[in-house]
Amino acid sequence: MRRPPTITEVARELGVSASTVSRAFTAPRLLRPETVERVTRTAAAMGYVPNAHARALSTGLQHTLGVVVPDIANPFFPPLLRSAQRTAEDLGYAVIAADSDGDPERELRLVQRLAPQVQGLVVVGPRASASDVAAIAQRQRIVYVNRDVDGTSRVLASAERALTAGIEHLLGLGHRRFAYVGGPRLAWAHQERLACVSATLRERAEHVAVVETATGTYAEAFGTGEALIAESVTAVVAFDDVIAHGVVDSLVARGRGVPQDVSVLGCDDTIAVTTHPPLSSIALRVTEAGRLAVETLVGSPARMLLPPGRSVLDGELVLRATTGPPPG
Repeated sequence: MRRPPTITEVARELGVSASTVSRAFTAPRLLRPETVERVTRTAAAMGYVPNAHARALSTGLQHTLGVVVPDIANPFFPPLLRSAQRTAEDLGYAVIAADSDGDPERELRLVQRLAPQVQGLVVVGPRASASDVAAIAQRQRIVYVNRDVDGTSRVLASAERALTAGIEHLLGLGHRRFAYVGGPRLAWAHQERLACVSATLRERAEHVAVVETATGTYAEAFGTGEALIAESVTAVVAFDDVIAHGVVDSLVARGRGVPQDVSVLGCDDTIAVTTHPPLSSIALRVTEAGRLAVETLVGSPARMLLPPGRSVLDGELVLRATTGPPPG
């Protein structure tokens, strides 16, 4: 099969510069109409195909979006990414996805590398500092999901109201000794949930222990069992369902019944129905967050930074089999 001609060969055939041929495809407004017609006609006759990616970069009409998540293995993120991708496809865009591995520096590098290649970015659960998050929004077309920084365009799948209802439910059952088992320290959702637990239980609980994890994995959560038993808690609020799952398995492995001895409330509702027993949890509007983030990005004027905006999607308390009255 014959190789297609290069831009230099097309230019030579026409007796013009290669830059003129390039402009005919990437910036035809800069040339006379008859020149554009002659170039495109000759190029088509020779079988020349312009580089679509180069053309996209020069015109700013890439019709490609970037989505950066902190941990694609965490069950919270795949449904959001899938929703963002489907919404983008419905609107005529492709999606490039990247995983920052929860590393703020890697996240910043990914944003810097992707930005020139896409028409806009959705960054989910960014771990960068608030100042970096705000600064990036002044340079790039970007929508954040689950990071609440003034001056940015953001979508928040918030657990606050439903988590408050869940804690109130536990208080109503008679629990007074609580623990919060946290997630990644740099995650906005962790800060939101810790603040909610502290505010709701202030002056109402006899004891509130905070047990931290470094990255929020099942293995780390499984390792919290001894600490929770030592604190004599009867109710555990977990950062997410992965943490809650690890806590339940850890307590059961140490001879404690869930919920007979300790109630456990998860968050996100991502794997709650697959655990044993099924987790009580906070169902977050994850797929809606992915859809809204893309719609916000695509719906803004091309080449312009997004105006600050804050969309809050409240979650819902779902009671299952891991919450009940305290023993005795």
